[in-house]
Amino acid sequence: MTHWINNLATSLAKREGDNLYRVRSTVDSPQGAIINIEGRDYLNFSSNDYLGLANHPDVVSSFQDAVKEYGAGAGASHLVVGHQQPHHDLEKALAEFTGRDRALVFSSGYMANLGILSGLLSKGDAVIQDKLNHASLIDGAQLSGADFLRFRHNDLDHLRVQLDKTTDCRRKILAVDGVFSMDGDMSPLNQLSSICNDYDAALMVDDAHGFGWLGESGAGVSEYYHLDQDNLRILMVTLGKAIGVAGAFVAGSEALIESLIQFSRSYIYTTALPPACAVAVQQSLKIIRYEPQRRVHLKALIDYFKKKTARLNVQFLPSSSAIQALVVGDNRDALALSEKLMEQGIIVSAIRPPTVPLGSARLRFTLSAAHTFQQLDQLVQTLEDFQI
Repeated sequence: MTHWINNLATSLAKREGDNLYRVRSTVDSPQGAIINIEGRDYLNFSSNDYLGLANHPDVVSSFQDAVKEYGAGAGASHLVVGHQQPHHDLEKALAEFTGRDRALVFSSGYMANLGILSGLLSKGDAVIQDKLNHASLIDGAQLSGADFLRFRHNDLDHLRVQLDKTTDCRRKILAVDGVFSMDGDMSPLNQLSSICNDYDAALMVDDAHGFGWLGESGAGVSEYYHLDQDNLRILMVTLGKAIGVAGAFVAGSEALIESLIQFSRSYIYTTALPPACAVAVQQSLKIIRYEPQRRVHLKALIDYFKKKTARLNVQFLPSSSAIQALVVGDNRDALALSEKLMEQGIIVSAIRPPTVPLGSARLRFTLSAAHTFQQLDQLVQTLEDFQI
């Protein structure tokens, strides 16, 4: 009898036949507007390093200094002896930066979303989510055991229909992406906050793709929409995108943070983030605070890209963020266009199901403050030459 592990090859073959097989590229350089893969330099439009901080010399040197002082790893979970002074200092800095009572550092955004939803909700509760939410929010909802309802993307009427089904539930969380990772558009958070008040639900936002560059000081969607912790009760942010390091945090009230410390399994039962990461994040926050020109430049690049691509014979999805998506439709066509760009020295990933809905395979262009206008010209000219 053949062991089921040996039969996995059949599933892999089917995935490859459906043009859904994923292959990793090994990058042999720091992140930046230019990266090196197998000895060749490529213009990079696939990174989430929105402010170009992943290889910023001050961030790198702060990390190196912290390794010398605190070592390479935390050595234990937060609730044993892994919670070190840099973690404590970072949580205070993040709470202040977001205007919340407290913040709690997690090892990753995925673990944070799992821990929030499974730690706060259980059977008899409800979680309501946008259909285009990130996978970690979906998995967290399923793990919680709560009733799980989804509404059509940014469809507030359908949201109300779903919320009407939760009248007998004890706790309710409405969870959405602040900036949607594959489309680049934003949730209408002011309206969602108002709806939450009507239904006694808590608004939770995953601000992975807005924090650092959105808002007057870069504090993300909560600042952009002027939502304090009474109107946006659960704020989750990753620290590996615009911040350029690693990890994540949740910010909110004293009671929220203490509850997560007590009940969030993905916080309790894992080794703490390396303390050097916590130090490097604090340095990134200082750069964001004192170098607003990075945000200004990124926003100028976004406007420039939208203006230049408007003349092409294709239509990008509506987005005012650093994520600009070109829907191709067919998996094979999306892969072919991505490979064609790579031949011209440009990296743009083909995003296919299940990351995006069936029939909506796309190229996802991500812009960074590390890019120049000349590099955008090169990209757009290449697309124009393809006559897409």
